[in-house]
Amino acid sequence: MATFQKSRLALTVFGALGAAVIATAAPALAGNSIDATALGPENISVDYSCDAGAGATSIKAMVGEPQADRPSAVGAQGGLTCDGATHNTVVMLDGAPITRGQQVQVRVALVDNTDNVITGQAKVATP
Repeated sequence: MATFQKSRLALTVFGALGAAVIATAAPALAGNSIDATALGPENISVDYSCDAGAGATSIKAMVGEPQADRPSAVGAQGGLTCDGATHNTVVMLDGAPITRGQQVQVRVALVDNTDNVITGQAKVATP
């Protein structure tokens, strides 16, 4: 019977520690976001936020026809400010310019130094 009581205590302690880890991890994950807010012929305006510990080093962007198998223009923007606050930057695109009225799929992502996506967004837009 004593073994059962010790096991129950150990499970309670480890369960509480696990809950504490999850509770502290959730706010760190909540601070990473990205949103393409405006689209020009050769650039994308992006609002982003990231926590200092997120590891985000740049924003990567791709634009192209919604049904295409590859983007027609790509871009990257480094020098991010990761302090949990929302910031805005403009990502310049290399490739075919976007024309007014052209429907395109826009993909933007916060990535780390090995190009792993931390958070991203994809949406269809018409400039």
